[in-house]
Amino acid sequence: MQHHHPPPLVVVMGVSGSGKTTVGAALAQRLRVPFADADDFHPEANIAKMSAGIPLTDDDRGPWLATIASWLGEHATSGGVASCSALKRAYRDVLAAAAPQVFFVHLHGDPDVIAARVAGRPGHFMPAALVESQFATLEPLEPAEHGAVLDVDQPVDDLVGQSVILLHPRDPEATSS
Repeated sequence: MQHHHPPPLVVVMGVSGSGKTTVGAALAQRLRVPFADADDFHPEANIAKMSAGIPLTDDDRGPWLATIASWLGEHATSGGVASCSALKRAYRDVLAAAAPQVFFVHLHGDPDVIAARVAGRPGHFMPAALVESQFATLEPLEPAEHGAVLDVDQPVDDLVGQSVILLHPRDPEATSS
């Protein structure tokens, strides 16, 4: 019997340097759905603040989250993958309100591993100094949220494969490339 799954709608979340963009883009390619990097939705004022080492406030994030939520809503029937820090439950609630079926893949790792990754990214607007503030802000996924936590200390292909299985746990076709 053929099982039909609606196209998945996924937010790959976590602190800066957790691999959201890399894993999200690879997952979208594997699922054959569009990919959006939430960093591309930041207004210039947000990028300027982060580049200066100033953490964003909830007021700064509001319009940005609304834009990402809108993108998710537009892709609710066609599927899609977005990378977005989504550090607080309230932020994830904004995203899920626009697309209730969204699945959160939280890429989680040791703060020292993440800080080393961020320090090794030349030219990115998020300085390593802000990683600590991101961990302080991070609220883990709660049981009522639709999602899973994956350890970042694995190859990208493994993270993508685990994500696909989480999205389609009983579909043997989903696990084949």
